[in-house]
Amino acid sequence: MKVSKLWLDKFFDAPLPDAEKLSDALTFHAFEIDGVEKVGEDEVLDVKVTPNRGHDALSHRGIAKELSAILKLPLAHDPFAVSGDLSKKTAEVSVSIQSNLCKRYIAGYIKGVKVGPSPKWLKERLEAIGQRSINNVVDATNFVMFNTGQPLHAFDARKLGSLDIGVRLAKAGEKMLALDEKEYTLNDSTLVITAGDIPVGIAGIKGGMPAGITADTQDIVIESANFDGVTVRKSAAALKLRTDASARFEQGISPGLAAEGMKGMLEFIAHQIGGEVQGFVDVYPEPQKQTYVAVTVEQINKVLGADFTGADIADVFTRLGLAYKEQEGVFEVQPPFERLDLIIAEDLIEEVGRIVGYDKIPATPLPTFEKTPEINQNFYTAEKVREELLAAGYSEVFTSVFAPKGERVVLNKVDGVNPYLRTTLVDGLNAACKKNIPNKELLGLKEVKLFEIGVVWPASPETSSRGGNDGKEVQMVGIVTEKEPAMEEPLQMHAPDVFPAEYQNLPLSTAVQYIPFSKYPYIVRDVAFWTPAGTDEKNVAEMIKTEAGELCSKISLFDTFSKGEKTSLAFRLIFQSFDRTLTEVEVNKIMEEISHILVGKGFEVR
Repeated sequence: MKVSKLWLDKFFDAPLPDAEKLSDALTFHAFEIDGVEKVGEDEVLDVKVTPNRGHDALSHRGIAKELSAILKLPLAHDPFAVSGDLSKKTAEVSVSIQSNLCKRYIAGYIKGVKVGPSPKWLKERLEAIGQRSINNVVDATNFVMFNTGQPLHAFDARKLGSLDIGVRLAKAGEKMLALDEKEYTLNDSTLVITAGDIPVGIAGIKGGMPAGITADTQDIVIESANFDGVTVRKSAAALKLRTDASARFEQGISPGLAAEGMKGMLEFIAHQIGGEVQGFVDVYPEPQKQTYVAVTVEQINKVLGADFTGADIADVFTRLGLAYKEQEGVFEVQPPFERLDLIIAEDLIEEVGRIVGYDKIPATPLPTFEKTPEINQNFYTAEKVREELLAAGYSEVFTSVFAPKGERVVLNKVDGVNPYLRTTLVDGLNAACKKNIPNKELLGLKEVKLFEIGVVWPASPETSSRGGNDGKEVQMVGIVTEKEPAMEEPLQMHAPDVFPAEYQNLPLSTAVQYIPFSKYPYIVRDVAFWTPAGTDEKNVAEMIKTEAGELCSKISLFDTFSKGEKTSLAFRLIFQSFDRTLTEVEVNKIMEEISHILVGKGFEVR
């Protein structure tokens, strides 16, 4: 999320430290910073708000509150502390919620607004974070959203056709022309806003074009609502229409935020837009209940390995704006309505740790584990078998658990070709072997040798000897080579105590760098020549590789023998390009140059 430093400054009595210091403060106590960008006189931080905090921190107010706690600076101008009267009712607008996917809907009706360009400061605030200024009404709704985290939408009341506002699921195939001038076909799991049962907005995502705000708009209906996050996310994905509003609803914001958003809009109406507030309709079927979370000083210190006093913990809760009661080392905390993440004691412990700073908590050795750790037999056996086979030159493969035939049909089929769970590893291993044989030269292998450790679902009586148990999964190990067909047997048949002693303590394989091979075919060429006895084959290989250039992806010595004063060396060269198919002509030319170099060195090409 883009966050403006000049915008953040407005929450405090004095300017904040520079963006670099703010970046460090947030990184070490709250969220990572992807970067800081200079925009005119402003500095904009790109804050990576974690998913568990999307409900309260995807706003300037949320970030300001974090900085207030981290830097010990009072939040002097909190928009949530500003009073706003939503008690005035209007009978001209009605709201009907026909789905439990909308927890709250506030409609504010204002007449006589003056639509026009936004003031300079508002344009600068929005443009600094990458938003385009449209007009003072639309800009006001965007400002409130980025300021408080509550998305708003403004409808032209006269273009709605009806002031009977409804929230319902769309009818399958229902269409709506959105503000981006695209027509969307809706499904019956998409929540829509209606006026007289005609869709005028996709709930939490986008408003409709027919009721959009224009220069001639005079009366408006402001929507400040709360929609189900999962529904909004699925609809946004299905429609390929993700917006700043949907990004916030997807996080599951508090329905209490809807009132704060509407209060923020009232300020703009009074000072920037003008107009007369006719009243509000607030449909809130099940108001959010106040929650309480208890934690003790002992719990906090035990988990963090710290030695905090009650005063230390009280200081953190005060800085975070968490109301609490403390008695004999027990803190009962009342989370603010927007902090939906504070549910259990461990959530409060995390708050203490991050605000104090994990770097300030001394390292404490973990307590001695009194019991002998239990070894998972399947895992241990699989690891030992894996090490044994790798040591013997086999490569591990992972083949699909789905098969064209079998004992058990998959309920949610991946495709129509492989609708069953496999009953054997053999088919997959044979197919993998066949696929890898053409690449063995490129990989420098003399023989393809593969193994797989995986689960099968045998059930028939004839498969019971392999561990079949009425369709229950069985872990198997299977091997295959290009000379021998695949075979398999149950992994418990390889109990650790039957392993040869030399395999009991095999070292783990060392890490290697993965280099993808080209999708283009390769060309193999051999060159053999006589050299004086005692010639260093490594130096010769390096010379050939240098002459062959970057198109030679691999060179290996595959044959050598001596006769009198001479030694024959035979090298195999693999040529391959990452961007094209090589031709015989260009490879032959390279081989001619290599032969010329070898002859020049006094070697006799065979």
